[in-house]
Order: sequence, then C-alpha cells, then structure tokens
Amino acid sequence: MLILSLDTSTAACSVALHKDGTLVGCYELFTERTSAAMLTTLLDNVVQHSGFTLSQLDAIAVAKGPGSYTGLRIGISTAKGLCFALDKPLLAINTLAGMTEQIRAHYPANYLLCPMIDARRMEVYCALFEASGQEVSPTSAQIIDEQSFSDWLAKNTVVFFGDGAEKCRAVLAHTPAAIFPEQLIIPSARTIGKLATGAFEARQFEDVVTFEPFYLKDFMTNKPKKAIL
Repeated sequence: MLILSLDTSTAACSVALHKDGTLVGCYELFTERTSAAMLTTLLDNVVQHSGFTLSQLDAIAVAKGPGSYTGLRIGISTAKGLCFALDKPLLAINTLAGMTEQIRAHYPANYLLCPMIDARRMEVYCALFEASGQEVSPTSAQIIDEQSFSDWLAKNTVVFFGDGAEKCRAVLAHTPAAIFPEQLIIPSARTIGKLATGAFEARQFEDVVTFEPFYLKDFMTNKPKKAIL
C-alpha cells in the first residue's frame, strides 16, 4: 500500500509518502505562499527520491480542512488532478485529526486534546479529541472568550495546541486544567498519510468528482465600494 499525502491547510506546505503505514519520505516548507509554487515539485521529488514512481501509488490522501481557503483549494485541486490522471482513489482526512495524531501519544489517556487553527480575530477552528484519537466534540468555528470550553475544563484537563491556541492562552492561562505546550504544532502530511492508511483499509474513498474542501464556514469578502463619479 503506497499512499501519497498532501497538506496545504495553512501557510505551511507538506507532502509525504507512506508504504504500508510507514513514513518513507516527507518534504515540508514553512514559508508563506509556497503551496501554489512548490507543491507539484515537492510531490514529484518525494516519490522519486523515495525510489518509486507516481504510477505505483495506490491512493492520494489530502488534508480536507478546516484551514486556509486558498491553501485548501490548491491542495485538494492538486490531489483530485492526480487521482484523475493516475486513476487512483482519493482519501480525505480532517486537518485537526492529523494535528492531534502528532501529539496524542505524549499525554495521559484521560486528557482531552484540542487542536486549533487560527481563523482570524478571536476565532479559531477547533475540535476535541481523546488521547486515543477519538473525536468527542465535532469540528467547529469558535469565538474565544473567558467562558470558552468552561464545561469541558470543569471536568477534564485539556491540551490546547496549534497556531490558534495563543488566543486561548490569553484568556484561559489562569485555569489549572488548561495546558498549552510550548511547541507549535503545524498541520503536516506526515500524520495525514498515517491516518489515511486506516481510511484506505476501511475503503473510505471520496467521490473525486464531487468532493469539496471542508471550509467549515462560508468564504467572506468585503463588499466592493461604490465608484465615485
């Protein structure tokens, strides 16, 4: 089982190759606006430098969101294009689940994990997972204030992480049950591919024609100003 995975949910851009669930190659860039310019080069390199060809792939996996509108469009359109060109199935993994997979082994089984992606102002995209990886509160867009997660924090220790967690730190740092790791956890194709292995075995394939990014909320633009005559 050879799976190529892509994650362009945020400003970072990463591709990874997993064989039978084991990581064999990964390229990651953490600079702004790299997805459009470098994604195709990275995915070609990770396959070739790992000793394989694109025709040997069994599936393409992609982080479906939430995240950056532009980033998600680029990653998913690239993944769909590969699926069409190579006649391979598409696997889509929740970006927040992939983030959780990066750290869940480092915390006790009774802790809850809350990955967060910055959604501008005081809003974040987030979800709650058990340390086992099981989702206990679905992905949502939350505006952070002093009452955020109060019901969960009253009964659980919660680890907040990701680039949106700083918004929580400012208002929840006084809460003993709220933990904020110093390490910044960035979405990565490394764990998207790992989770995609299980999805492949369960044959959880997407319809390549109709699949759309998981934007979570509608794209908002400023209304155009009226022209001054």
